[in-house]
Amino acid sequence: MHAMQYELTLPADYDMDVIRDRVARKGHLLDDWEGLGLKAYLMRERGSDGSPVNQYAPFYLWNTVEGMNAFLWGGAFQGISNDFGRPSVRQWTGVAYEECGAAGSPPRLAVRHRQPVPDGMELSAVMEDAVRETARLAGESGAVLAAAAVDTGRWELVHFSLWVHDAPKAEGDVFQVLHLSAPGQDRLPRGRRW
Repeated sequence: MHAMQYELTLPADYDMDVIRDRVARKGHLLDDWEGLGLKAYLMRERGSDGSPVNQYAPFYLWNTVEGMNAFLWGGAFQGISNDFGRPSVRQWTGVAYEECGAAGSPPRLAVRHRQPVPDGMELSAVMEDAVRETARLAGESGAVLAAAAVDTGRWELVHFSLWVHDAPKAEGDVFQVLHLSAPGQDRLPRGRRW
Protein backbone atom coordinates (compact mmCIF):
# COMPACT_ATOMS: atom_id res chain seq x y z
CA MET A 1 0.00 0.00 0.00
CA HIS A 2 1.16 3.50 -0.85
CA ALA A 3 -0.39 6.73 0.38
CA MET A 4 -0.33 9.95 -1.63
CA GLN A 5 -1.66 13.48 -1.19
CA TYR A 6 -1.32 16.89 -2.75
CA GLU A 7 -2.70 20.13 -1.37
CA LEU A 8 -4.02 23.11 -3.28
CA THR A 9 -4.20 25.98 -0.82
CA LEU A 10 -6.54 28.59 -2.25
CA PRO A 11 -7.10 32.29 -1.48
CA ALA A 12 -9.11 33.14 1.64
CA ASP A 13 -11.96 34.55 -0.47
CA TYR A 14 -11.96 31.66 -2.96
CA ASP A 15 -15.43 30.34 -3.82
CA MET A 16 -15.17 26.74 -2.61
CA ASP A 17 -18.29 25.86 -4.63
CA VAL A 18 -15.89 25.76 -7.59
CA ILE A 19 -14.17 22.78 -5.94
CA ARG A 20 -17.49 21.16 -5.01
CA ASP A 21 -18.69 21.51 -8.61
CA ARG A 22 -15.41 20.16 -10.00
CA VAL A 23 -15.63 17.05 -7.81
CA ALA A 24 -19.32 16.60 -8.68
CA ARG A 25 -18.41 16.67 -12.40
CA LYS A 26 -15.15 14.70 -12.34
CA GLY A 27 -15.09 12.62 -9.14
CA HIS A 28 -16.53 9.55 -10.82
CA LEU A 29 -13.61 9.36 -13.28
CA LEU A 30 -11.51 7.38 -10.79
CA ASP A 31 -14.33 5.11 -9.62
CA ASP A 32 -12.79 2.24 -11.62
CA TRP A 33 -9.10 3.24 -11.81
CA GLU A 34 -6.84 0.18 -11.97
CA GLY A 35 -4.48 -0.07 -9.00
CA LEU A 36 -6.33 2.49 -6.87
CA GLY A 37 -7.46 1.34 -3.45
CA LEU A 38 -9.31 4.57 -2.74
CA LYS A 39 -9.28 8.29 -3.34
CA ALA A 40 -10.97 10.57 -0.83
CA TYR A 41 -11.77 13.93 -2.44
CA LEU A 42 -11.06 16.22 0.49
CA MET A 43 -11.69 19.89 1.09
CA ARG A 44 -11.08 22.26 3.99
CA GLU A 45 -12.96 25.54 4.18
CA ARG A 46 -11.56 28.49 6.08
CA GLY A 47 -13.40 28.90 9.39
CA SER A 48 -15.04 25.46 9.23
CA ASP A 49 -13.89 22.60 11.52
CA GLY A 50 -11.03 24.80 12.74
CA SER A 51 -9.44 25.20 9.29
CA PRO A 52 -7.30 28.32 8.81
CA VAL A 53 -7.30 27.86 5.00
CA ASN A 54 -9.34 27.02 1.95
CA GLN A 55 -7.82 23.87 0.53
CA TYR A 56 -8.47 21.02 -1.87
CA ALA A 57 -6.36 18.04 -0.77
CA PRO A 58 -7.31 14.60 -2.13
CA PHE A 59 -5.84 11.61 -0.29
CA TYR A 60 -5.08 8.32 -2.04
CA LEU A 61 -4.32 4.78 -0.92
CA TRP A 62 -2.85 2.80 -3.83
CA ASN A 63 -2.69 -0.95 -4.24
CA THR A 64 -0.04 -0.72 -6.96
CA VAL A 65 2.77 1.62 -7.92
CA GLU A 66 1.75 1.08 -11.56
CA GLY A 67 -1.73 2.49 -10.87
CA MET A 68 -0.23 5.48 -9.04
CA ASN A 69 2.24 6.13 -11.85
CA ALA A 70 -0.47 5.78 -14.51
CA PHE A 71 -2.44 8.45 -12.66
CA LEU A 72 0.55 10.80 -12.31
CA TRP A 73 2.16 10.29 -15.73
CA GLY A 74 -0.77 9.06 -17.83
CA GLY A 75 -2.76 12.28 -18.05
CA ALA A 76 -5.29 12.28 -15.20
CA PHE A 77 -3.08 14.40 -12.91
CA GLN A 78 -2.38 16.79 -15.79
CA GLY A 79 -5.89 18.26 -15.40
CA ILE A 80 -5.10 19.50 -11.87
CA SER A 81 -1.73 20.82 -13.06
CA ASN A 82 -3.36 22.64 -15.99
CA ASP A 83 -6.07 24.25 -13.84
CA PHE A 84 -4.18 25.08 -10.63
CA GLY A 85 -0.44 24.67 -11.36
CA ARG A 86 1.54 21.54 -10.54
CA PRO A 87 1.38 20.85 -6.80
CA SER A 88 3.98 18.97 -4.81
CA VAL A 89 2.81 15.37 -4.37
CA ARG A 90 3.59 13.74 -1.02
CA GLN A 91 4.05 9.96 -0.89
CA TRP A 92 4.25 7.60 2.07
CA THR A 93 4.87 3.86 2.32
CA GLY A 94 2.07 1.95 4.04
CA VAL A 95 2.54 0.81 7.64
CA ALA A 96 -1.01 -0.36 8.55
CA TYR A 97 -4.58 -0.36 7.26
CA GLU A 98 -7.83 -1.35 8.96
CA GLU A 99 -11.48 -1.17 8.02
CA CYS A 100 -13.83 -0.22 10.79
CA GLY A 101 -17.32 -0.84 12.10
CA ALA A 102 -18.81 1.74 9.74
CA ALA A 103 -16.98 0.32 6.68
CA GLY A 104 -19.14 0.67 3.60
CA SER A 105 -20.92 3.75 4.94
CA PRO A 106 -20.35 7.02 3.09
CA PRO A 107 -17.81 9.10 5.03
CA ARG A 108 -18.51 12.74 5.87
CA LEU A 109 -15.16 13.73 7.33
CA ALA A 110 -11.51 12.74 7.12
CA VAL A 111 -8.74 13.39 9.62
CA ARG A 112 -5.08 13.56 8.66
CA HIS A 113 -2.43 13.74 11.37
CA ARG A 114 1.20 14.17 10.37
CA GLN A 115 4.02 13.92 12.90
CA PRO A 116 7.78 13.55 12.77
CA VAL A 117 9.35 10.20 13.55
CA PRO A 118 11.44 11.13 16.63
CA ASP A 119 15.21 10.85 16.48
CA GLY A 120 16.83 8.45 18.90
CA MET A 121 13.89 6.02 19.04
CA GLU A 122 13.90 2.47 17.75
CA LEU A 123 12.11 2.57 14.40
CA SER A 124 10.38 -0.74 15.09
CA ALA A 125 8.86 0.70 18.29
CA VAL A 126 7.61 3.81 16.45
CA MET A 127 6.02 1.70 13.73
CA GLU A 128 4.42 -0.68 16.25
CA ASP A 129 2.91 2.41 17.94
CA ALA A 130 1.57 3.48 14.54
CA VAL A 131 0.00 0.04 14.05
CA ARG A 132 -1.62 0.24 17.51
CA GLU A 133 -2.96 3.75 16.79
CA THR A 134 -4.44 2.53 13.51
CA ALA A 135 -6.20 -0.29 15.37
CA ARG A 136 -7.41 2.15 18.05
CA LEU A 137 -8.89 4.47 15.45
CA ALA A 138 -10.50 1.50 13.70
CA GLY A 139 -12.24 0.56 16.94
CA GLU A 140 -13.83 3.96 17.46
CA SER A 141 -17.54 4.48 16.85
CA GLY A 142 -18.22 6.10 13.49
CA ALA A 143 -14.87 5.20 11.91
CA VAL A 144 -14.94 3.90 8.33
CA LEU A 145 -11.23 3.15 7.93
CA ALA A 146 -7.84 4.02 9.38
CA ALA A 147 -4.37 3.91 7.84
CA ALA A 148 -0.81 4.79 8.77
CA ALA A 149 2.12 5.40 6.45
CA VAL A 150 5.66 6.80 6.65
CA ASP A 151 7.76 9.10 4.47
CA THR A 152 11.35 7.98 5.02
CA GLY A 153 12.71 11.02 3.14
CA ARG A 154 11.30 13.41 5.74
CA TRP A 155 10.87 10.80 8.49
CA GLU A 156 7.22 11.74 8.84
CA LEU A 157 4.37 9.50 9.92
CA VAL A 158 0.85 10.13 8.70
CA HIS A 159 -2.38 8.75 10.18
CA PHE A 160 -5.44 8.99 7.97
CA SER A 161 -9.00 8.10 8.94
CA LEU A 162 -12.51 8.46 7.50
CA TRP A 163 -15.61 9.10 9.65
CA VAL A 164 -19.38 8.97 9.16
CA HIS A 165 -20.19 11.65 11.77
CA ASP A 166 -19.14 15.20 12.65
CA ALA A 167 -17.20 14.27 15.81
CA PRO A 168 -14.21 12.15 14.74
CA LYS A 169 -12.21 10.63 17.57
CA ALA A 170 -8.86 11.47 16.00
CA GLU A 171 -6.51 14.41 16.24
CA GLY A 172 -5.35 16.33 13.17
CA ASP A 173 -6.55 18.37 10.24
CA VAL A 174 -10.24 17.81 9.54
CA PHE A 175 -11.49 17.68 5.94
CA GLN A 176 -14.91 17.36 4.35
CA VAL A 177 -15.22 14.30 2.10
CA LEU A 178 -16.83 15.38 -1.17
CA HIS A 179 -16.63 11.99 -2.90
CA LEU A 180 -14.98 8.62 -2.40
CA SER A 181 -13.67 6.55 -5.30
CA ALA A 182 -12.86 3.09 -3.96
CA PRO A 183 -12.40 0.63 -6.84
CA GLY A 184 -9.82 -1.50 -5.02
CA GLN A 185 -10.58 -0.83 -1.36
CA ASP A 186 -11.42 -4.50 -0.87
CA ARG A 187 -7.87 -5.36 -2.02
CA LEU A 188 -6.05 -3.01 0.36
CA PRO A 189 -4.05 -5.32 2.65
CA ARG A 190 -5.25 -5.15 6.25
CA GLY A 191 -3.12 -5.04 9.33
CA ARG A 192 0.59 -4.45 9.73
CA ARG A 193 2.54 -4.13 6.47
CA TRP A 194 5.87 -5.82 7.29
